[in-house]
Amino acid sequence: QVQLMESGGGSVQAGGSLRLSCATSGSTYRNYCMGWARQGPGKEREGVAVIDRAGTEIYAASVKDRFTVSFDIAKNTLYLQMNSLKPEDTAMYYCAAYPARFCYGVASSQFKYWGQGTQVTVSS
Repeated sequence: QVQLMESGGGSVQAGGSLRLSCATSGSTYRNYCMGWARQGPGKEREGVAVIDRAGTEIYAASVKDRFTVSFDIAKNTLYLQMNSLKPEDTAMYYCAAYPARFCYGVASSQFKYWGQGTQVTVSS
């Protein structure tokens, strides 16, 4: 059973930064593609970024070069560093995973396991 728990959301002004954390269960990184998805007000859920055991990272075009996904094996913790935040980044952010030794995509429909979510609000 994959368990995911996010933290680190909050409010920030445009241009600011936030780092989200996701505590994961056991050795999830060995057999799952780990990542983040988000759902903004009135929008469909979208995949944001993923990372696998080989360190391969895949990003949605909307966040590429601004967001960085990483995984600390010793802490079993997934991170999402978000820089140059924009009002359109306002959303509930979810830690998520799908069974795969190596990531093959960042679409939200691929994720099988989800955390409860953490809110990120970016003001202009």
